[in-house]
Amino acid sequence: MKIFTAEQIRQLDKYTIENEPIASIDLMERAAATFADWFTEQFPRQGRSVHIFCGIGNNGGDGLVAARLLHHAGYDVNVHICHISEQTSPDFDTNFTRLPQRDTVAIHHINSGDGLPTLPHSIIIVDAIFGSGLNRPVEGYWADLLRHLNRQQSLRVAIDMPSGLFADQPTEGVSFEAGYTFSFEAPKLAMLLPENDKRVGQWVARSIGLHPHAIDQTATPYHLVGQSFAGRLLRPRTKYSHKGTYGHALLIMGGYGKMGAAILASKAALRSGVGLLSVHVPKTGYDILQTSLPEAMASVDQHDLNFTEVPELSAYSAVGVGCGLGQHENTQKAMGELLEKTQTPLVIDADGLNILSQHQDWYPKIPRGSILTPHPKEFERLFGATANGFDRLKLQGQKAEELGVIIVLKGAHTTVATPEGGMYFNSTGNPGMATGGSGDVLAGMVTALLAQDYPREEAAVLGVYLHGLAGDLAAAEMGEEAMIASDLTRQIGKAYQQLHRITG
Repeated sequence: MKIFTAEQIRQLDKYTIENEPIASIDLMERAAATFADWFTEQFPRQGRSVHIFCGIGNNGGDGLVAARLLHHAGYDVNVHICHISEQTSPDFDTNFTRLPQRDTVAIHHINSGDGLPTLPHSIIIVDAIFGSGLNRPVEGYWADLLRHLNRQQSLRVAIDMPSGLFADQPTEGVSFEAGYTFSFEAPKLAMLLPENDKRVGQWVARSIGLHPHAIDQTATPYHLVGQSFAGRLLRPRTKYSHKGTYGHALLIMGGYGKMGAAILASKAALRSGVGLLSVHVPKTGYDILQTSLPEAMASVDQHDLNFTEVPELSAYSAVGVGCGLGQHENTQKAMGELLEKTQTPLVIDADGLNILSQHQDWYPKIPRGSILTPHPKEFERLFGATANGFDRLKLQGQKAEELGVIIVLKGAHTTVATPEGGMYFNSTGNPGMATGGSGDVLAGMVTALLAQDYPREEAAVLGVYLHGLAGDLAAAEMGEEAMIASDLTRQIGKAYQQLHRITG
């Protein structure tokens, strides 16, 4: 799914109106009906009244249509018209005249300087005041109104965008704080950034039938990876394939006290379809590896405790490095030798990234096409701090292009930045994955896909999607609080099965 700017969405609306063709008032009707259908699914009538706050532009027009449709669906609806200026939009005016008789839908008018409305408890507040057309922070009386709505002990829902939230740039000042945000056609970029979590809540996006040709022809670097996108990346196994068909991966991972990281990554690699797996471990890890994973082959370092020497690399189709290595001086030296000797891209995670951050003069030695998988703090150590999510996305893209690598920035909606300028947001995963070892599992999965000759971008995007899907399956079985990283490895097979079923 493409993610568009607010201006691109306006142009898509315009193209649809002109080329479907459809009148703008009818497109508004279709959009608001899509919202109303979702609303009635999500919040069946349970005696709570619905209070819809409408601006006087097209977002307010959406709110008026929703009010009419919800009234006809049996909800007790109250409409609050926020007279932000004297200029109303034509579609707002039309939909205001279409509201049911005033004795069935209560209409309240709010002007700047009025007392803030007194609202009942346990209602549903729907925000349709500003939408995505805002170009400056909300101030004065209308900012006070948003703060007032946020203080209510009520469920809060935003239509298209929470009022006060900018779609394509950092937000300053107050905004509506939604428990749920319903976005037309696709999510806005701001909805995918961590600093806006409290503003956006849970978001959902549904198509309103914007013209498919316009969507296809509108360029954007941003994509949300869903089931259909990920499913198209899967490669079916062939009847006469053998273990050599699916690559030989090497994981350089583990150290004294941290062999668990190597085991988690290795299990994940094996469950992700690699044909052969070797794991380079210090001597202290040999018995642990052979006992825990009879399917893996051991490459044993000369050192008892740490990674200190680079094995012969010619036999391997992909190499992953970093999980549980530690940052000892001899390990740092070996990491530098690995960068010098390797002829193929690496998957670099955890201590591999932390070592790099201490030797930034090594960055040009990172093989082009490598996949770096930092979490936010590791990213900051590698490339510096940023003021907000938009700046971090920009820096992520710049560094991916500059170094010729793929950067997987882990977190909710993990982002995959490519050297060509693409940015892919993941749609799977949950807070239960915020537990030690989850990143090791991802490193093993991506390395396994790379070993199977998936293109590097596809290995990163598909690995992230399957990793999150395994987490969702684990959460459904265990609950988020009880999840541990080993639960992810046990669900990788089911994640593959589910994706294969969906894609036929």
